[in-house]
Amino acid sequence: MDIINSIGILLGASWASGINLYLSAAGLGIAQRMDWVDLPGNMEILANPIIIGVSIIFFVIEFVADKIPFVDSAWDSVHTFIRPLAGSLLGYAAGTEMGPVIQVIMTLFAGTVALDSHLTKATTRLAINTIPEPVTNSVASVAEDATVIGVLYLMMHNPMVIMILVPLFVLFSIWFLIKMFRFVKKVFKFKGAEKHGNAVAGM
Repeated sequence: MDIINSIGILLGASWASGINLYLSAAGLGIAQRMDWVDLPGNMEILANPIIIGVSIIFFVIEFVADKIPFVDSAWDSVHTFIRPLAGSLLGYAAGTEMGPVIQVIMTLFAGTVALDSHLTKATTRLAINTIPEPVTNSVASVAEDATVIGVLYLMMHNPMVIMILVPLFVLFSIWFLIKMFRFVKKVFKFKGAEKHGNAVAGM
């Protein structure tokens, strides 16, 4: 496998893992077993039937949890550690044939990309949960899963496109995260002031 395809696949896998780790792992594993993609280095371990099976089970759990307001944010909070770590492991596995220096760089880079996409997803969901209706969560969840599937498709057919799209997303997400953090902070500050005002009025 040439270096361009390897980087494209790793970028896509890392980014997708930050959005939905288990769908990404299961999809990559199945794609490897079906010869739809040639995963770099030791990433082919994802094709192990046990890993595919466990990933599918956790995907089903996440599929449900991801559509329940505030449960989705609790799930994301737990995965603040899991998704970036998984992205780092993908980078480490992908770089097994490229020497220790490149392997460490790929590990750090993949983990950072996964963390970036995870934070973007988690912050967006936190903002959505300020809206008092459950439909938006389901729509956002389905859109995220569809996006992950789209990224997996591009990884298999045109990794070069992924090499362009992911860096653009990272740049956009930096701006987006700043805006969303300010928005969420204002919302919770307002709710805190409103609760305090109601408490004072009730005295």
